[in-house]
Amino acid sequence: MKPARLRADLLAGLTTSFALVPECIAFALVAHLNPLMGLYGAFIICTLTALFGGRPGMISGAAGSMAVVIVALVVQHGVQYLLATVLLGGVVMILFGVLRLGKLVRLVPYPVMLGFVNGLAIVIALAQLEHFKDGERWLSGAPLYLMIGLVALTMLVVYVLPKLTRAVPPALVAILGVGLLVYLLGLPTRTLGDMAHIAGGLPQLALPDVPWNLETLKIIAPYALLMAMVGLLETLLTLNLTDEITESRGYPDRECVALGAANMVSGLCGGMGGCAMIGQTVINLSSNGRGRLSGVVAGGMILLFVLFLSPLIERIPLAALVGVMFVVAQQTFAWASLRVLHKVPVSDVLAIIAVTVVTVFTDLATAVLFGIVIAAINFAWQHARELYADSHVDAAGDKHYQVHGTLFFASTTPFLNQFDPAGDPAKVTLDCQHLSFVDYSAIAALKTLRERYAKAGKQLRVVHLSERCKKLLKRAGEQH
Repeated sequence: MKPARLRADLLAGLTTSFALVPECIAFALVAHLNPLMGLYGAFIICTLTALFGGRPGMISGAAGSMAVVIVALVVQHGVQYLLATVLLGGVVMILFGVLRLGKLVRLVPYPVMLGFVNGLAIVIALAQLEHFKDGERWLSGAPLYLMIGLVALTMLVVYVLPKLTRAVPPALVAILGVGLLVYLLGLPTRTLGDMAHIAGGLPQLALPDVPWNLETLKIIAPYALLMAMVGLLETLLTLNLTDEITESRGYPDRECVALGAANMVSGLCGGMGGCAMIGQTVINLSSNGRGRLSGVVAGGMILLFVLFLSPLIERIPLAALVGVMFVVAQQTFAWASLRVLHKVPVSDVLAIIAVTVVTVFTDLATAVLFGIVIAAINFAWQHARELYADSHVDAAGDKHYQVHGTLFFASTTPFLNQFDPAGDPAKVTLDCQHLSFVDYSAIAALKTLRERYAKAGKQLRVVHLSERCKKLLKRAGEQH
């Protein structure tokens, strides 16, 4: 590795580690867990996916989407059942990668991707507002003004520094600079230590303390499956985004296997489950972190914070981290999607807005599924409308239909409406050279058409079926 690349990855990893700590602590608290579980999970998952995953430069850790999924499990059954769930969720992720299902992310349309990115950007920004509270009450007076001033200063440094020099990541300079300013001036503002004390020892390897029986499996399996699906979805979409930013290609199936293995190790070592984190990934990439080393450094630094550096890390002002995350939210949001809203089809606009809103108010998995359903319905509707038929009567008085388009569940009615069994001559030919049969509905429509002509006492001949169509008809037991 070239010295310049090595230096860039080291600094990017260090910057990212500062942004990982408060997020992982916050997500652990959301899930009613000890903050150290979030930090252990972040260390293990970030390090292992960086080493063995399919997308260098992408950062994984104890993610908020995973925390929300398992809150009910922790409250009802306790921490040990959570660890067993993380273990089983890791197995599901590995199977997903081994079966090479990562390519399914290609089914996510681009408008849904835009909605996903915009929704997560808003979620990242809204999450920072919690730091403007003291308990349940919003800050006011001097503490509020100081918080706003430090956040604004942090953002100013992040925006202005790249215009002066690109030798160091601006987010790192902003965090350390604002932290030093607060310390030297003795400014009374909240620090990372006010969220939680992060000092601890090495994670211990142990099987979750649960009864290993069918009853336990019934409890953890639904949560494990949901956690795995949410984690895989967020990871694969973040991988796609990273591919776009870096103009390079990752390997989704390898990333799924690595993420699953990392979650299994995290579950065995008392850590939370996790997946790719879009905010920290953007910080890493904007800090010029492109190699595996940046992720390894980010994960390794978290362990160092826990073991040795907690007194120093706990002095970092929350305002500095909030400022950096606000910049991340601004950089993550696809502002170009707003400029093209009046240029793209209404269905795509609906998908972008719907996925954004649903991501903010529910969760990523629901939002993406909702967006895919909108896109699928629109696709089916458009293709159904494109089916049409040309017809003519030859010299012998026989009628010929040549149908163009795709015959599937949504286009069967338009297909049948092209024909006139009552008014057609005794012999009719259906030319399928430009017609594609997709599903059983298409076969059923052809069968219905034959029955209509037979009932009218007329003969329907079908010609130029493709090999695929012939196989579909043969499998269904239809003669052609």
